[in-house]
Amino acid sequence: DIRLLRQIVRTHLNLEMAATDEMVAIALEIKPDYVTLVPEKREEVTTEGGLNITGQIPRIGRFIDQLQGAGIPVSLFIDAEPVQIRASQKLQVKFIELHTGRYAEARDEATRKKELDSLAMGCKQAISVGLRVNAGHGLTYRNVYPVACIPGIEELNIGHSIISQAVLVGMEKAVREMKQAISR
Repeated sequence: DIRLLRQIVRTHLNLEMAATDEMVAIALEIKPDYVTLVPEKREEVTTEGGLNITGQIPRIGRFIDQLQGAGIPVSLFIDAEPVQIRASQKLQVKFIELHTGRYAEARDEATRKKELDSLAMGCKQAISVGLRVNAGHGLTYRNVYPVACIPGIEELNIGHSIISQAVLVGMEKAVREMKQAISR
């Protein structure tokens, strides 16, 4: 599928992948426009949190060097924690993607606000150290707008919600509806 996507995607192709030798080899062959390194366990249905890079800087740094050395910018999918942002800066990646899962799963308004504030602070810190910022995970038509309003976030990665809606209304309408939810 990824080989076909590389041929037909007209915007930019972001390959979300685990930090493994096998996946780096595929990325080096396919040459996506950028890659996002994410935590991945075989038994997971979806990503359960941000990549903890602080304890594995040498290992992840090796993959980043290979990819960026081949002209493929790297993003790290991380939680909006100062230590993770500093580690991302140290690794000299181009982007980070802030994990919005805790915000999306918040059960009450106070928790949701706390998580949104954390995302905003993380974004501000990342930009201050020269990182570009994307965000995603668990975003829906109902919760995306406040995240979209965070200054400095360049891209929102939303998949499941759009695809689920597309089953009912078609892809074009589902995307149009998400764009409306983002710009409200």
